[in-house]
Amino acid sequence: MSESLSSRATTFLGLHQPGRPVVLPTIWDAWSARLAESAGFSGLTVGSHPAANSIGKPDNEGLTFDELLTRVAQITAAVDLPVSVDIESGYGATPQRLVEGLISVGAVGFNIEDTVHSEGGRLRDAQEHADLVGALRAASDAAGVHLVINARTDLFVKQIGDASDRVERAVARLKLCADAGADVLYPVGGHDAATWAGLAAALPLPVNAIAFPEKESLADYAPSGVGRISFGPRLQNVLGDAATEMLKVWK
Repeated sequence: MSESLSSRATTFLGLHQPGRPVVLPTIWDAWSARLAESAGFSGLTVGSHPAANSIGKPDNEGLTFDELLTRVAQITAAVDLPVSVDIESGYGATPQRLVEGLISVGAVGFNIEDTVHSEGGRLRDAQEHADLVGALRAASDAAGVHLVINARTDLFVKQIGDASDRVERAVARLKLCADAGADVLYPVGGHDAATWAGLAAALPLPVNAIAFPEKESLADYAPSGVGRISFGPRLQNVLGDAATEMLKVWK
């Protein structure tokens, strides 16, 4: 399994092309994965928030790592696409445990964020987060599969520090992650096109943008130079809103 998974991980990494971004619909179960696959996408990402919602648990590691792996195994068994997984801040597990768990269920990449949910939601300092990325890269290398590491910072969504230099601080933080072995950089937030373009120009690796699937399109993001687009919980939210409206007439 490792050889074919290693090849799939390499192919997945190659999809990340600044200016020609890969769109990875954020899915949460086998049904949503098959829906995205049938629409013709080339890869998927499992979102922690929608996955937790799907079994009645809260986001921010309300879902255990083992519960997440169970869900990912169902997804990878249902579709023939590379699958990345949001592992939040790592569930307090060792890098070896995280990497081995992901490989065991056929994942080829993961998001790792700098908010430590098991410690009151504190933000790791920049070097601490980079060191975790480095340890995860080392564990991935030791396992013989180059898992695609998407290093995320929550400086924007948590509005940490003064807004005037937040972009510069995020860039500095993510550059450390790049040096430590990340493959993709994720300054998550609801940025405008100019900000995404500035981040993509300042960072040395493909940038992951988060988009609103119901009111934006690929054409809104490709000119900014980002290399990857995902939806966070927004695809699930859109489908939920549509279902709520449909069900109202049946009450």
